[in-house]
Amino acid sequence: QVQLVESGGGSVQSGGSLRLSCAASGVRYCIAWFRQAPGKAREAVATVHFTGSVNYSDSVKGRFTVSQDNDKNTLYLQMNSLNADDTGLYYCAAVTRLLTTCPRRPTDYNYWGQGAQVTVSS
Repeated sequence: QVQLVESGGGSVQSGGSLRLSCAASGVRYCIAWFRQAPGKAREAVATVHFTGSVNYSDSVKGRFTVSQDNDKNTLYLQMNSLNADDTGLYYCAAVTRLLTTCPRRPTDYNYWGQGAQVTVSS
């Protein structure tokens, strides 16, 4: 059983920064950050394989950084240079089956956190 709890969302002006946290428990082979903007499909922002490999979407590459604190079983998403297109509900999600690479489709993830709202105003 995997439990995921996000925290750290909020409102920020364009150009600002926020950090999201995802406290995770249970065995997971991939963990990912997704976001969903109003009226849009849920998209993968970053995926983290249990081997440590991290992949970012092109839209956030160079601005967002994933890090982990293994002692706290917590995954972080540092978001810099935020703009209005980054507004949405952010989720962390986990896959509990062993895969060689992490998927990017939401339907491939079987555990989800409750979501954290990020609002960027211009």
